[in-house]
Amino acid sequence: MKCPFCENPDTKVIDSRPTDEGQAIRRRRECEVCGKRFTTYEKVEEVFFMVVKRDGRRESFDRSKVLNGIIRACEKRPISMDVMEDMVSDIERGLNNMMEKEISSSFIGEIVMDKLKDLDEVAYVRFASVYRQFKDVNTFVAEIEKLLGGAAENDRQPAPGSKAGKNGKH
Repeated sequence: MKCPFCENPDTKVIDSRPTDEGQAIRRRRECEVCGKRFTTYEKVEEVFFMVVKRDGRRESFDRSKVLNGIIRACEKRPISMDVMEDMVSDIERGLNNMMEKEISSSFIGEIVMDKLKDLDEVAYVRFASVYRQFKDVNTFVAEIEKLLGGAAENDRQPAPGSKAGKNGKH
């Protein structure tokens, strides 16, 4: 494997371990010339599918685009890179399991938003604001109200096993 820093063709593997539930091998490598370390992944080549964009263009699925969108949404949030990479791997695995040759970008965006909603509401709103192309503050506020409405609805529900009704009285 060629060093990404100095392009030396001789690097050595210093650590190797399974990742992605055994679907890939993560290797830490060290350049024998410059001494810098980097990570590579080895995995079975999967069936590729095309992403159909909003304007009808088609392009190969690129997991780095999904990861970059998630990274931007999670910026300055307490979410590790490992969690974000696991999320992208989970999304990619699910899309591959669909066995479709073409998948719409809007479907992929909805999956990302669902996962972000469960992970971090701030990251979800950030991603949604770009993905859904909020035109003004009112659209932004409406999305937050939907998010809060679901939380408020959950707050009004009686605890499992309680005899309280919706109004909180016994």
